[in-house]
This record gives sequence, structure tokens and C-alpha cells, in this order.
Amino acid sequence: MKKIVIIGGAGYIGTVLIDYLLKKNYEIICIDNLIYKNRFAINSFKRKKNFNFLNVDLRSNEIIKKFIDEDTSVVILAGLVGDPITKKYDKLANNINKVGINNLINMLSKLTFKKLLFISTCSNYGLSQSNKLLDEKSKLNPISKYARDKVFIENKILQLKKINFCPVILRFATAFGTSKRMRFDLTINEFVKDIYLKKNLEVYDYDTYRPYCHTIDFARAIDKVLNSKNEKIFKECFNVGSKHNNFQKKAIVDLILKSLKIKDNNVKFIKQSKDRRNYRVNFNKIEKKLKFKTKYTIKYGINEILGYLKKTKLKNKNYYGNYKI
Repeated sequence: MKKIVIIGGAGYIGTVLIDYLLKKNYEIICIDNLIYKNRFAINSFKRKKNFNFLNVDLRSNEIIKKFIDEDTSVVILAGLVGDPITKKYDKLANNINKVGINNLINMLSKLTFKKLLFISTCSNYGLSQSNKLLDEKSKLNPISKYARDKVFIENKILQLKKINFCPVILRFATAFGTSKRMRFDLTINEFVKDIYLKKNLEVYDYDTYRPYCHTIDFARAIDKVLNSKNEKIFKECFNVGSKHNNFQKKAIVDLILKSLKIKDNNVKFIKQSKDRRNYRVNFNKIEKKLKFKTKYTIKYGINEILGYLKKTKLKNKNYYGNYKI
């Protein structure tokens, strides 16, 4: 049985990852401080004999290291995720996303264990003036604090020396899909919700591109890396997503309207905002080197989210996104 410590495991992607890995008979230790009051998201896992939960902050290094041994792999998902919340809580974001994770890496660098997976973001590419698909060798141009902190930690990991584990960086595309800790502050999820509920939806920079990826495909990618030979992945960086899911915002809206068979709608397209991130990403490296390809399309995700909305009454808005803490 493979032993995995997931730091930040009770969140949107973490709960999908845990669900996926438990089905593959991993032993899971989930570490999370439940900053979003999201204990409900892990309740169903507590009945599993190979699941353990620690209500601990990622900055509690002395506690965390007690659960890591030579048979363990570590996945770092933790942090204040996204540009809006890192702007809203600037000092806390710096304390967690930069200082806290930096100190965590320092502690881990002295231990012996199997693999370290740091979950980064394709937002590190920022604003691209080129039509070229960006790959792992492309220049990084982070324009948000969230992405700048991710780049800082990436560089920290790549500069580690004399370590007794295998570090890997995964740059995730923008997530979509359902989760036990559902978020509706992500582009596709938000667009589906607002159009389905017939709310006014303002779409800024509708012609800009982003890469998107389903939450289950992220779990599949992590599983693939955990089972890859160290010589293939040591200090490697992989973009995680699919070139087929590089989409403009307007194209996403069009797909949703088509799925709902709606002509009249409350969508307003606005040309320019303060966030001008615009980039398309190449995912050839993970496809060729690790033989990994995504399975889930944006169309699939739209229909999945619609199904979720039809079954679920949205109660407390703060449960459905990284709005406040």
C-alpha cells in the first residue's frame, strides 16, 4: 500500500484526489487547517480504514514531519488559491503561500522519503503576446501575486541540493468539474452556474485564452507521477492539461448555451479588465514522457456541473468558492 501525505487535502482538488487514490488502495494522510470551514468535504472519507486526517496548518512543521518516513510521498496542494483571495488577504497569503511553503520545503529537504509533488499553476505564464503554445521551457511571466509566489517556490525546489527524495513540479491548468468541496469561483464552473440560474453574467476579455483541465484528470496525473520512475521525473516540471482544452471564454459560453439550448441570455461581454492573462499551453511533455493524456472534455464538465446544479440547492455562498476566510 502506497503512503501519501496530502498537505491541503480538504480542498476542491484535494478531495477529488483523495477519493481517486482511496479507490486505488493508497494510504492517505490528509493535512489541512480547514481555513474555509470545509470539514464537511472530508466527512465521507473518515469511514475508510486507510484514511487519516490531521487538522493542522502547513506551517506546523514539527507535527507534519512526524508523519513522513522513507515509504512516504508528499503532495503540496495547500495555500490561498487564486488571485482574488490573495489580494484580499495579502499578508496572510504571503505568510502561507510564500513564507510558509518555503519553510515547509526547508524542513522536507532534511528528510528521507519517496517523492515530493508541488502543485503549481499555468498562470505562471501570465500574458503571452505570441500565438505559440507555451511549454515548460517558455519564459514565465507571472502577473498575479498568486503566480509569483508559485514561481518563487518552483525555483526553491529546483535549487535544492543533496536531497533524499524526488521532487516534481506540476503546473495545473485552470480547474473545472465537481468536487466534495465545490467551487463556483472558477471560470467554467461559474459560467455554468450563472447561465443555468439565469443570473447576469459579465464576461471580461472574452477573446482571451486559458487552458482548462478536469479535477479527475489532475488526480490521474498525480497518480501517474507517483508511479513513475524517479529518473524520468527528478526535478522535472510538467504542464498538466490538454491542448484540446485551450479555450477562449466566449467559446465556453457558447458551449454552455448550446448544452442548455438557450438563445436569449443574460451574458454581457466586456472587452477589457485588469486581468489580461492570455496564454495557450503545450502539454506534449507529459504526454510523451509519462504517456499521460487527459480524458475529460469541457463539454463533459459542463454537463456534469449542470447535473450537480439540478440536484443541489446552493445554500451558503461561501461554501462554494475561495471568497473569504
